[in-house]
Amino acid sequence: MPAPLARRRGFGHSAAMSTDRDDLPEFASSPCFAHELELGPDGYAVVDAQTARDVSRWRKSKREELIAARLAIPADTRAEMADQIAAQLTRLISPDKSMVISLYWPFRGEPDLRGWMREAFDLGARIALPIVVAKAQPLLFREWTPDGKLERGVWNIPVPADGAELVPNVVISPLVGFDPDNYRLGYGGGFYDRTLAAMTTPREVIGIGYASSALPTIFPQPHDIAMDRIVLGG
Repeated sequence: MPAPLARRRGFGHSAAMSTDRDDLPEFASSPCFAHELELGPDGYAVVDAQTARDVSRWRKSKREELIAARLAIPADTRAEMADQIAAQLTRLISPDKSMVISLYWPFRGEPDLRGWMREAFDLGARIALPIVVAKAQPLLFREWTPDGKLERGVWNIPVPADGAELVPNVVISPLVGFDPDNYRLGYGGGFYDRTLAAMTTPREVIGIGYASSALPTIFPQPHDIAMDRIVLGG
């Protein structure tokens, strides 16, 4: 990780790290960027379509690079980093009966937090897993229990086959990459950004990943929504 990035955001070299987002705007645009936006039927959009295409191509290339890199991490090392993240999460949010926590089923080398998911459930928290409803639509969250039935969802990722639809107040989202302002590089579908934008109840959003996925910037666009904090292993 480049030293200036580490100093600016307080990233250290400890086994597990987290970074908080304080007093940042909800969207990626800074005041000096406002003249490059126009208001359309779907909100503000980048006027320069070529810039948007360039950013999209860059993100696609960087996404593939970062996923390949994390898949190359030995499985036992990824397991150790997942344990680091789990311990950090317990300290940060202390799961209890007041919480509805959305998690995820691990995919393509993501930190495996299924053990922590069960621990949070045992502490009284209600657990939800995200479900893709349709392209370009927000996710819905369905309740998960240890004995609940699972079925295959998009990309063959297991999701609850039944159970109540929940609205989480803690959203734990896996990330492919991240930048110093806690903007998240995901898989490119925009599902989490649409979901967070549509949520009207208070929530805390925590990105989960590996320290090796740090980027100087993801070139955030107006639709990107930063995480409140990011918790890292490694």
